[in-house]
Amino acid sequence: MDVDSQTWEKYLRIASISIALYDYVITLPAEWRFYRSQSSIFHLSIACILFILIRYVSIVVMLISNYGVLATNFTQETCQDYYIFAPIFKVLQTMVSQVILGVRTWNIARRNRRVGITLALLFTVSIAFEWFTNMFARIPVVAATNCTPGNAGKTLSAWLYYVIVMMYDLVTLAISTAHLLQYDPLSSRLERTVRVLMYDGIGYFVVLTGSNILNIVLYRESDVHTQSAGASIGYAVTWIMSQRILIHIQEMQETRVESSVVLARPAQSARNVVKFGFRPKNDADFATSPCNTHAHNDVELDIRVHVERSVVVDYTDETEHLNSYDKVAR
Repeated sequence: MDVDSQTWEKYLRIASISIALYDYVITLPAEWRFYRSQSSIFHLSIACILFILIRYVSIVVMLISNYGVLATNFTQETCQDYYIFAPIFKVLQTMVSQVILGVRTWNIARRNRRVGITLALLFTVSIAFEWFTNMFARIPVVAATNCTPGNAGKTLSAWLYYVIVMMYDLVTLAISTAHLLQYDPLSSRLERTVRVLMYDGIGYFVVLTGSNILNIVLYRESDVHTQSAGASIGYAVTWIMSQRILIHIQEMQETRVESSVVLARPAQSARNVVKFGFRPKNDADFATSPCNTHAHNDVELDIRVHVERSVVVDYTDETEHLNSYDKVAR
């Protein structure tokens, strides 16, 4: 491994750390909104659980992977015990990301049973091959006292991991896009929702496919020392794009809640007023008895009753087709 290749690998990793750190900071308000919207710490929504997992599993894998490259105190013995952790957490991060895509696609498909079974089988087969291709023939690589996982042997398998990931992404994108195209927007708000979902899926696929192709090229064409040079970029974009999907789900759920406007208080209070026999002064003309019949015995109460009705404005008719999709944020 020459000095130039070692230098540009570190530049790539430092750039990915900087991007991930910046995104972490700017999404802290969204994280707080996730926590605040939960009814209880023991009753977290699916979206909140997935948000926590993708956020902090990604942090762990980036710390482990980049420490192995940027540290200068590894020996062959210590690297032997350390190198395997990055590939393990790499697959764990991918699993969380694929669960996010799968749940998103299932909800867009109105929780169709056949789609759910298809996605479950696809996920099971994908993760089985991902674990095998990513862990097979892994070796510790020590260069300039740093530690990285390499892929050696007659048949390189690590690059196939990225092919499987891209295939899963492509299938879920195709299913979700096909169902989104079937929606007939009933309002501009619903049209914006469909457009956001469409752009999220396409953006996720394009960005992650670019990262995966970069890693395929590095694993196929580079020597064992530079195979994992693009791994940190992959971790960062998987983290950022996956949590963006969840943040947009949460924002759409908040928008729907805020669209319900409650005016005044329940009209039941007006019936209580009638029950106790109080009448407003300006309603005296509606009395059946003469107004002066009990003029000397009655005490006029200066009570004015202001009847208020409850009016709830909700746009459920506009979003009934995405009702099952919204459940992921609950």
